[in-house]
Amino acid sequence: MPAKGVAILGSGIFATEAHLPAIAVLGDAIELKAVYSRSNKSASAFARDAQKVLKLGHALDVYHDEDQAVSLDVLLSRSDIIAVIVVLPITVQPGVILKALAAGKHVLSEKPVAPDVSKGRALIKEYEAKYKPKGLVWRVAENFEAEPGYRAAQRVIQDGKIGKVTFYNARVVNFIDETSKWYNTPWRTIPDYQGGFLLDGGVHTIAALRVILPSPLKTVSAFASLAKDILPPQDTINAIVKSVDGSHGLIELTWGAPTPSRSKEAGSNITVTGTEGWLEVTRVNGVMRVTVKTITRDKDGKPTGEETQVIEVREVGIEKEIESFLGAIDGTDDGIDAPRSTLIDVAFIEAALNSGGAPVDVVELSKV
Repeated sequence: MPAKGVAILGSGIFATEAHLPAIAVLGDAIELKAVYSRSNKSASAFARDAQKVLKLGHALDVYHDEDQAVSLDVLLSRSDIIAVIVVLPITVQPGVILKALAAGKHVLSEKPVAPDVSKGRALIKEYEAKYKPKGLVWRVAENFEAEPGYRAAQRVIQDGKIGKVTFYNARVVNFIDETSKWYNTPWRTIPDYQGGFLLDGGVHTIAALRVILPSPLKTVSAFASLAKDILPPQDTINAIVKSVDGSHGLIELTWGAPTPSRSKEAGSNITVTGTEGWLEVTRVNGVMRVTVKTITRDKDGKPTGEETQVIEVREVGIEKEIESFLGAIDGTDDGIDAPRSTLIDVAFIEAALNSGGAPVDVVELSKV
């Protein structure tokens, strides 16, 4: 099939460092034609980077808010651009998603689906009522959902290798200070959305659990707090969770580690324990490792020890989510990054932020 004409809306760190390399890997499947940013300076800088990374013979077309002749509306009016990748601040994205859909473009928008459940629900309803019937595709770029490593862990559990899941644990401990490139993104420094880094980054972990676990997260009882004054409104969640099937677990999310060593030595990972063994998923230097420990038994079924299997997969979630999006445009929908699914991730964070120790029904909260 001919390459699909695509524009990228947003020119920040993640657009440059994550999306551009992924687009380069996808080669002839996609043709990046244009970039939009609020400022000419940032859009032009991205265009120069794209020319180098993608080895283009010409610069991308640049659109920005400083000149109405090259505005976002002008970009969206181009017939040679059939889809856009939206990598903009969290609270800006919903309006841009609807603008792009109204212009007849397929949309891949960065996670989270919306700043909160209410806005996400409204966005999904409008898409499903007005734009999905027209054949337009909207997907939410949650790369953890597309990661082959998490999919491998899912298959281990589906194949029954660790038996029936009984309990699980997810731990993410991050260190952020004023020198962090992520902290120095203005919309993250003073967030105008719930949870700060907990929403922006925490949805990744919930998406991973959504992929791995055989049963949806049902009830959460949590406490949220601010450990570091520079990371308002909250930077830490500790939660007890129960799934629909009765299994339960602990989820620890923080961007408030006081020192780098607290993050490095925390052992950030996901573990899932079953009746016949357990597995652990870790991420190190761009590689996902799934370690599976299972009970060995003799011919009479008595335990004789345990055996270990290690699966290592390179992190390629960004490539896979774009590839999945392009496939959906062609009519091959693998279900990855559906907006309704990613609303669950926002619902969990919202529930945990507001729980105050009381149980909250995540399934009910995430209904559209």
